[in-house]
Amino acid sequence: MRIYVMMLLLCTCVGIPFNAATYDISKDANLLFGILDDIVEEVGEDNFIQVIIDNASAYVKAGKLLEAKRPHLYWTPCAAHCIDLMLEGIGKQIPKVKSSLKRCMLENGYISNHAPVVNMMRNFTKERNLHRSAITRFATSFITLSQLMNQ
Repeated sequence: MRIYVMMLLLCTCVGIPFNAATYDISKDANLLFGILDDIVEEVGEDNFIQVIIDNASAYVKAGKLLEAKRPHLYWTPCAAHCIDLMLEGIGKQIPKVKSSLKRCMLENGYISNHAPVVNMMRNFTKERNLHRSAITRFATSFITLSQLMNQ
């Protein structure tokens, strides 16, 4: 069973005065909208300029609902998530890139799982480490490939 967690942060020039986590609502646009709207109400609409959220369909709908209710607020999809989705598309659709990334991840796994190889790599790379691939960020695969190519 997968549990979805949504972290909500309000960032200001004096710190983070608001922080909340919600569970298992990430696919329900109306619940997401309700939470976002409650936060805007609690903090004060005049203290918001922009809401940056994931660009999954439920978040897009919640953002549009928030904009409809509060016209001076703007929602923006997370740029990091957009870039990650583009890289994922490139990595899955272009055969040469797909095979290169697969090989890169296999080599990275081999290196990371064998301490003598890790030590040898660190000797030749001035103590640099390779990124470990992550399920949620496809960009990590491209970063790791770049590291392998530059070493």
